[in-house]
Amino acid sequence: MDSVPVIDFGGQYSQLITRRVRELRVYSELIPYDTNIEKIKEKKPSGLILSGSPYSILSKDRKVPVVDKEIFSLGIPILGICYGMQLIARLFDGGIVTSGHNEYGKTKIKLNLKSPLFKDLKPLETCWMSHKDSVVKIPPAFNVIASTPNLPIAGIEEPKNKIYGIQFHPEVMHTPSGMDILKNFLFDICGCSPTWTMVSIIEKQIKKVKDKIKEGRVICGLSGGVDSLVAAVLVSKAVGNKLTCIFVDHGLLRKGEAGKVVETFKQNFKINLIHINARDRFLSKLVGITDPEKKRKIIGNEFIRIFEEEASKIKNANYLVQGTLYPDVIESGTRDAARIKTHHNVGGLPADMRLKLIEPLRLLFKDEIRKIGIELGLPDEILWRQPFPGPGLAIRIIGEVTEEKIKILQNADEIVVEEIKRAGLYKSIWQSFAVLASIKSVGVMGDERTYAYPIIIRAVSSADAMTADWVKLPHKVLERMSTRIIGEVDGVNRVVYDISSKPPSTIEWE
Repeated sequence: MDSVPVIDFGGQYSQLITRRVRELRVYSELIPYDTNIEKIKEKKPSGLILSGSPYSILSKDRKVPVVDKEIFSLGIPILGICYGMQLIARLFDGGIVTSGHNEYGKTKIKLNLKSPLFKDLKPLETCWMSHKDSVVKIPPAFNVIASTPNLPIAGIEEPKNKIYGIQFHPEVMHTPSGMDILKNFLFDICGCSPTWTMVSIIEKQIKKVKDKIKEGRVICGLSGGVDSLVAAVLVSKAVGNKLTCIFVDHGLLRKGEAGKVVETFKQNFKINLIHINARDRFLSKLVGITDPEKKRKIIGNEFIRIFEEEASKIKNANYLVQGTLYPDVIESGTRDAARIKTHHNVGGLPADMRLKLIEPLRLLFKDEIRKIGIELGLPDEILWRQPFPGPGLAIRIIGEVTEEKIKILQNADEIVVEEIKRAGLYKSIWQSFAVLASIKSVGVMGDERTYAYPIIIRAVSSADAMTADWVKLPHKVLERMSTRIIGEVDGVNRVVYDISSKPPSTIEWE
């Protein structure tokens, strides 16, 4: 299987480059900028892409990321994007200056169509710029292949060794021909074949699990969502009845959800299932806790302790399957990407856990999981269930979690989901839910003063949870939600709608 890894310098779009390459059915993954050259060779890449970075290549800071120049001797094509292009210019004795201000946004770019990178494009295209430094002198043996009114050198190439650099970002949707540029790099320049399919992923993961688990038994942390269910079905194909799924009700699920999860699972899968009611255990650990990072880590730790306890009751159960996804890993913080929030199944894991992790979906995005689920024959009711966070309502209650707040939020959230489904919008929206802010405001109900909680409605569209836009819900839908929540949920006297996108916000509030 061909692969084109993305060398990560910590840029905000690094994971998006990886995603775009995968969309073109070529395998890609993020690898640290200082990965040993021998490890890169082991991956047998067909090409490499150098990402952008928040750093300036001109900075005197020792932390500024650079790559081993030996990668240019691997005999494979290399494409540098933004910082990646500046780094190429720097390593090959080009000239770079800082303009003193950011160039950010859409701009027209003139392309040299003789370059194979721009095959079948128009001579004048629109692109997305996001940079402060600029290449002002090309290295020896390089040619200029793109320019803008403000940037004479917006693209470079060294055709003999197939080294390319572009100052703009082809991976973002604001560059309309960006996917065509990546196609040209992957297929015409690197010679890749589009062989990374869902079937190939399934076959590879089943083999990987079989090779890893020669002996012993396996447990799977089941949440009821598509991620953990796909992971469970994949692993069951590898180990059969050696797998036992454990569903833990931590008391922070949506209203009536625990019963629905167990019923749906038993109806659709012939896999051993253990249902644990641990509501009191989790809620007692969260008393007085207001910091969201602490909440996530407490919940992650308790999950693992329960899994360990249950595994000890099963002879030779040494492995734990999790439905961890790539966005979970990225947002929890890699060495070169900032931590946004610690996902309970990544950074929330205790350091001394004894179970060995199996995460067959760790390098996949949500939409890829759904495609795998289709291949595995999962029913639509599972495949298209909106994502729900592992810590549950604990991170949708801002501040301390209490029994009263859980009840209020469960009732309000049920109304939000009911009205979204009633409007026929459930499948087209990535997530739609209610949030409870731990503040109170004055209201008037029945000619009397009230002092009660507000409910925030959140609805977003997304493909992979890495970016998201707020959904412009019809006013009548919002009106019904507001009327019902205030009228039917005790303790609420105000409803507001969150109209922020990700970035700068995140999908969940905590």
